[in-house]
Amino acid sequence: MRNSKTPLRLAAVLASAALAVSACGGDDGGDTNGDGGGDDTAAEGGDDGGDTNGGSLTIGIKYDQPGLGLMEGDTPSGMGVDVGVAVAEGLGYSEDDITWQEAPTPQRETLLDTGQVDMIVATYSITDERFQTVDFAGPYFVAGQDLLIRADDDSIQGPADLEGKLLCSVTGSTSAANVQEEYPDVQLQEYSTYSECLSGVVNGSLDALTTDDVILAGYAAQPEYEGQLQLTGNTFSEENFGVGLPKGNEQCEEINDILNGMWEDGTMEQIIADNLGDSYQYNQELNPPEPSAEYCSA
Repeated sequence: MRNSKTPLRLAAVLASAALAVSACGGDDGGDTNGDGGGDDTAAEGGDDGGDTNGGSLTIGIKYDQPGLGLMEGDTPSGMGVDVGVAVAEGLGYSEDDITWQEAPTPQRETLLDTGQVDMIVATYSITDERFQTVDFAGPYFVAGQDLLIRADDDSIQGPADLEGKLLCSVTGSTSAANVQEEYPDVQLQEYSTYSECLSGVVNGSLDALTTDDVILAGYAAQPEYEGQLQLTGNTFSEENFGVGLPKGNEQCEEINDILNGMWEDGTMEQIIADNLGDSYQYNQELNPPEPSAEYCSA
């Protein structure tokens, strides 16, 4: 189903699943929807002992972020997809039990709150504001905000060089909020997807795209953009990626144990390598992060 090397990860995923079970003692984690309902979702998997085998799980991902979350035909691929599969397997689901759904940035809280998805793994930064509406397991990865510019543009080395430039980000993203707060004089264009921003940078109608560096690296690594784009390499934030969950989700801490196990047994490093290869070197001072129950409200 995916482009990643599933057989290579299977043993590691099973190991992280075993870690989660032993750590959580099989608490009643079957209900991943809370009261949100939703058709044919994880709530049907039972509510005793955390045994969700035989149920189904709807996971929200990005459809337009190469290396992170990309849907080509009926086949999803990317780091978020592989993390979603690993978490699902740790909870007792098979990959065939998963239904993938697009989770655009402005709609993520609504998708969780209305029960349209059971979890979201879509470069979803943990923030106090979002925690008012949804829960988060994690963080499972820490990225940093950067700028993506044309390879022949030497006028932009960081956000301080954006005066008089047109910068693009996505409506509802923490990246857009960071720019508006820290650099209010920047001319910020907000679009619904990063792909729209990317097209503008490539054709010259926009000067830069800003979001998490791991997302930008995925775009820059696409064959059709070879030699055309570059990251400035000057990150100016820390973005803690979490697994978004409905408010009050009872499996939040169990998922934290699974995420922690994925770093301990090498699964997460393999996922990063499978999806981003040599195009991205993650910050080893910030990773691996320590998943925390701070954003689990149950």
